[in-house]
Amino acid sequence: MEQSIKREILKNRQIKKFSLYGFLKDLKFFEPYLLIYLMGNGLSLLQIGILFAIREIIINIFEIPSGIIADCFGRKKELCICFIFYIISFFFFFLSSTFFIAVFAMVFFGLGEAFRSGTHKAMIYSYLEEMQWTSYKSFVYGKTRSLSLIGTALSSILAIFIILNIPSSKYIFLFATVPYILDFFLIMSYPKSIDMAENSKKFNIRTMLKLVKTDLINKKDLRKILIGNGLFESVVESIKDFIQPMLEMIIVGAGLVFFVNITPDKNLKIILGVVYAVINIFSSFASRNAYRLKRIGNASFLMNGFYISLSVSLLLLGLLFNNSIGICVIFLLIYLIENFRQPIFMEEIDSNMHKNERATMLSIAEQLKSLFIIILAPTAGWIADTYGMRQVMIALAIMLIVTFPLFMLKQKPKEE
Repeated sequence: MEQSIKREILKNRQIKKFSLYGFLKDLKFFEPYLLIYLMGNGLSLLQIGILFAIREIIINIFEIPSGIIADCFGRKKELCICFIFYIISFFFFFLSSTFFIAVFAMVFFGLGEAFRSGTHKAMIYSYLEEMQWTSYKSFVYGKTRSLSLIGTALSSILAIFIILNIPSSKYIFLFATVPYILDFFLIMSYPKSIDMAENSKKFNIRTMLKLVKTDLINKKDLRKILIGNGLFESVVESIKDFIQPMLEMIIVGAGLVFFVNITPDKNLKIILGVVYAVINIFSSFASRNAYRLKRIGNASFLMNGFYISLSVSLLLLGLLFNNSIGICVIFLLIYLIENFRQPIFMEEIDSNMHKNERATMLSIAEQLKSLFIIILAPTAGWIADTYGMRQVMIALAIMLIVTFPLFMLKQKPKEE
């Protein structure tokens, strides 16, 4: 019976649309080269950290209002607006020869993130309730996220061919607008039944705020999940692109050549594209199979394990700093941890909140992540500029180890 339902889910037209949305959204051709591109424009790691902090400040300001607007007035319109913001951001990145222009790019990117995050997940959960598939949340989210990561892997491979055949690296941002335009029209095709809040006629902003406040005060586990997730996600977000300058230092600095007859710079671009592709292929596998981990233990047990695993991985990254293969392996491990964890987190938080506050509560989760990134991104950039990237990884690992007791979830009986 269970297998037949899973087959039905995978064949469902709307589920395929959810997956296609994630696939297109993650065709960010610029991702393997963003830090290298910004550094090539004369920006320091501290300035880049400030740019990421600006993005998170914008997300922080608009995150909760965007979730409330989505829950109370409609989700499709909000997602369409988010893609307009993204496209504007890509045009500013194309023009970003200075820090000042890059700030505008990050502001619009932050607006896109704020209007997107939480809203699409809420639509997925609404549809699962409509189809009476709520017990398959981690299965569905893992599958849709898996295709999203395949999109990222494909994006990395395509990015190699694009970056090697354009007059300048900046043109890659123009290519990135194409899948986002397609996603805009895809969202427009979503059914009306998942556009509005479940009880939109009875719900208003004041009711929503009261419900969220009550839940945050009375539910200790929910608070721990939200804050612990914010710290975990912010650490991953703050360091995930450090692989670019770290490999640049090792490959270009040591004059290593993996592909003959081309320059060290082109060697680096090819290697980065391949590394990102491999990482995301494995990440897709992790997301697709995350629900199987529930055989080991329940969500709280797994969430604690992911937190500890990230701490250990960061320590190893610091120890293996001068080893290019070691760096790639540890970054792969970090991405695996994150993508095994995300579907489990989504199911756990959904089981601890009211269905009418989904977009709002998920927006709060994103806002907490943004708050931590506002602090961590510039701090990590400053430490990297002043002391080195090895020290960044060790410092973040120690921070996670010290804070773990504060966010450790109480163990519950293993789910059957």
